Amino acid sequence: MIICSSPRSLLLAGALIGVFTYGAAAQQPANPPAAAPPAAAPAPAPAAAPALPPGSPLIGRPAGNEAAAKLAPVAPPPIAAAADKLPTAKLKVPAGFNIEVYAAGMANARSLAEGDKGTVFVGSRLVDKVYAIANKDGKREVKVLASGLYRPNGVAFKNGTLYIAELSKVSKIDKVEDNLDSQPKPTMIYDNLPKDEAHGWKFIAIGPDNKLYVEVGQPGNNVLHDDAHGQIRRMNLDGTGAEVYALGVRHSVGFDWHPETKQLYFTDNGRDWMSEDVPQDDPEFGWGHSCSEFTPPVGLMGPHAGVLGMRFYTGNMFPKSYKNAIIVARHGSWNRSKKVGGDVLVVKLNKDGTVKSMEPFITGFLENNSYIGRPVDVMQMKDGSMLVSDDWNGAVYRVTYGKPKVAAK
Repeated sequence: MIICSSPRSLLLAGALIGVFTYGAAAQQPANPPAAAPPAAAPAPAPAAAPALPPGSPLIGRPAGNEAAAKLAPVAPPPIAAAADKLPTAKLKVPAGFNIEVYAAGMANARSLAEGDKGTVFVGSRLVDKVYAIANKDGKREVKVLASGLYRPNGVAFKNGTLYIAELSKVSKIDKVEDNLDSQPKPTMIYDNLPKDEAHGWKFIAIGPDNKLYVEVGQPGNNVLHDDAHGQIRRMNLDGTGAEVYALGVRHSVGFDWHPETKQLYFTDNGRDWMSEDVPQDDPEFGWGHSCSEFTPPVGLMGPHAGVLGMRFYTGNMFPKSYKNAIIVARHGSWNRSKKVGGDVLVVKLNKDGTVKSMEPFITGFLENNSYIGRPVDVMQMKDGSMLVSDDWNGAVYRVTYGKPKVAAK
């Protein structure tokens, strides 16, 4: 779903009760009487269900349900796809638009940010690297900017500085575009973040108030927020002055500000294991509360669709109908027999900021109920084109409008 947040708004969150089952060991008398006849061998105890790690996405999966037993997160390929193996020819865009490979060879390419000199920075969730796509002499080159990091999913750029969000800290690299070849070591600016692996990867962005916003996901499937989780925090660019801006956010992997009202809009991912078609939002913990206490979503994006990166389009390259619309990446479901998502949508708004329409923008990542790509983040470039990252293939695509031009290689 997409939510439009007012400062310090309280949002509806859900909760999970995790149950761990342990098999009981059979007990035998220590010294049975010598004259007693041999006792029949006890029946073997049933095998204990393997304990799942805290926050595992499989906690809460219905027992004895054949359909649910087949569902589990879809592991991406371990290495990035070669440029000539990317599914670009199968991706569909509206008439007049073009899509091409912008860069390839970046395993688990996730969040995107653009520097002042046109460098595109790419975070990752499953590998230890942040990449830089540099433009030099009319050609693009992929570099490993930093390595040895832990879940460096979030990247943001401001005034020559790159900010990187790992699992439990935020760091920065000053004058980053002057040091693309030296693999500079990031400097930590904030480390008061929980270390939970479940929903622990962070998305970050810099708001119109010149503050850094950091999402902190819930530590499990369906749990109520606490003081440290289920929220969006903001802080000064040096890491000071951290505060909770929005509370009750299960897991947002994308947000942006309305170009006119400056209100924060963010995607949020609902709980698992209620059913294949529920929820688009979760009412479980609304008992005893009024709807007026919560900020309702402005748009429901489909059950389990994995709505991640989103940006308002403010450029002039696309048709006027796209102005101030939201471009949204749906990573795609894993917890449905018939998958949904695996696409990019354009969400057009009414004057009051509510949703007017949702239309396909890029389709084709999902083929015969299997993924051939999974979009993660979207980012408008300075020329008005749009980049889309694909962590399945380790690539970034570029969408333009108008007569195709010869792309730099």
